[in-house]
Amino acid sequence: MEQSLRADKQYRIGLIGDKSSLVPFWELFASLGNERVMGRMGFQALALHEQAPTGGDFGNTLDLPVHQNWREMLAAHPDLNLVIETTGNLELLGELRRELPLNVSLVERSAASFFVRLLSTDQMWVACKLDLLHTQTLLKGIIDQLKEQILLVDAAGLVLDCNKAVQESQGLPKADIVGRPLRAFFPVLERHPGDGSEPPPLEQALVGRRPAEATLPHVDAQGLMHYTREYVYPIQDEAGQPRSFLCIRRDITSRTQMEQRLQQSERLASIGEMSTYIAHEIRNPLFAIGGFANQLLRNVSDPAAREKIEIIIEESKRLDSILKSILTFARPVEPGDGAADLNRIVRDTMELMGMACESKNIELVLGLAEDLPQVQAGPELLKQCLINLVKNSVEAMPQGGLLAVRSGMVGARVALEVEDTGQGIAPDLRDKVFSPFFSTKGRGSGLGLAMTKKILDDLGGTVELTSVPGAGTRVTLFLPPQLAVAKPQADG
Repeated sequence: MEQSLRADKQYRIGLIGDKSSLVPFWELFASLGNERVMGRMGFQALALHEQAPTGGDFGNTLDLPVHQNWREMLAAHPDLNLVIETTGNLELLGELRRELPLNVSLVERSAASFFVRLLSTDQMWVACKLDLLHTQTLLKGIIDQLKEQILLVDAAGLVLDCNKAVQESQGLPKADIVGRPLRAFFPVLERHPGDGSEPPPLEQALVGRRPAEATLPHVDAQGLMHYTREYVYPIQDEAGQPRSFLCIRRDITSRTQMEQRLQQSERLASIGEMSTYIAHEIRNPLFAIGGFANQLLRNVSDPAAREKIEIIIEESKRLDSILKSILTFARPVEPGDGAADLNRIVRDTMELMGMACESKNIELVLGLAEDLPQVQAGPELLKQCLINLVKNSVEAMPQGGLLAVRSGMVGARVALEVEDTGQGIAPDLRDKVFSPFFSTKGRGSGLGLAMTKKILDDLGGTVELTSVPGAGTRVTLFLPPQLAVAKPQADG
C-alpha cells in the first residue's frame, strides 16, 4: 500500500469543457504553477462540450490539440488516463461517469480547483524553503569567515550553536560543543572575594538580562597569557524576554601588547626626565653624607656610635646603587659595534654564576645549539640580560631546582631561553613584571626584567614570558642575527 501511494505515476491528461470555462481554468493553473510543474503534469488535448469546428483556435492561451467532443479526444489519444471536466455541467458529468473507460480517472471542476490551489500552496512552500535555505547558507558562510568566535547560548549558559572559529580553537566538531557549558571551553580566572572585580560578561548577562562586555585574561597550556574581549547580547522573543544570548569573543592579545608597550614608553620617558633631577639634586648631597659619615667613623671610638655611622654609610651606598640603576635604565642603550657570539657569552657567564647555583642546590643545564649566527648586540649587554634572568630564576627556587639555559634558532631570529622550576608567576602579575620598580621580592630596585626588556627593544628584539604558577617560568629573548652585508670600502 505504501509503495503504491509513493509511486510516481505518469498522468496523461485531457481537458473537457467550453471556451468560457477552459480558458480561465487554464490561466488560473498557469498562474499558480510554474513551467517545471506544467511540463510534468502531462496535458495532452482538450475536448469541447459545445459544438465547434474541430481544430478550433483558442489563441496562444491553450497550446493543445482541440477535439469536437470527449469521445473523439479519447479515440485520438487512447493513452489518456485522466480527464478534467471544467464546466460543472451535471448532465455531462453523468455521461462521463457512465461511459468513461475504467482506466481513465475523472476529476470534476470543484476537485480540480482544489488541487490547483493545493499545488499553489506547495509551490509557495518550496519557494519559501529555497529562499530560507539560501539566506541560511549565506549567513552561515559570512559568520564562518569571521575570525571572532561567535556562540549562541541558552539561559543556562549551554551552547546552542557556534561558528567555525570556535570549532578550530577547540579542535572539536560542532556536535561535541553544542549542549555543553560555554565556560567548559572558555574558562575564566578565579575571582577572589572582596577584590572588587565584576563577574565575566556572560554571567552578568545571564543574571541581569542586559548586554555586558569585558576583557578576560587567561593562560594557555603552554603558560602564555592571552587577552580576549567578550561581548554578550540578549536575544529577545516577541514578548521582550531574553531566551538566548549571543556571545562574541575577540582575541586582543596583540592590541593589548601594543598598549602596554606604549604605556611603558610613556613611563620610561617620565623616568628619563626625572633622572636628570635625581642626578643633580640627590647625588650631590648623598656624596656629602657618605663623605662626612666616613670622617666621623674614623674619629669616633664609641662602639654604639660607630655602629650607627656604619648603618648610615651602608644605606647611603645602597641608595647610590639604586641611583646608578635608575640612571643606567634611563640612558639610551647603545647596541655596540660588531657582532656577539651568543653561545660563548652564555658559557662565560654561567661559568661565573655556576657556583652560586651549586651553593643553592640548583642543577644547571646548558643546551646550546651549534652553528648559531652571531647576533647584533654588544656582548656586555647580552651578559647583563642573562645575569638578570638567571638571578631571578635562582631567587624563585629557594629550595633548589633545575635551571636550564638554551640557545637556538626560531624562524629567522636567534633565541636565548632561561627556564626554571620555581614558583612561577601569578596571572595577575604578568603585566607588571616588566614594569620599572616592580618587584615581588620586597628588595632591590625592580629594574632587572624592565632593563632586559628595554635592551631587547632597543636592539630590535623581543621578550616572551611563559609561566605556570607552581611549575616554573620560562623567559625567551629573541635577537636579530648579524647579516652578511659587505662593509663599504674606504676611498683610497
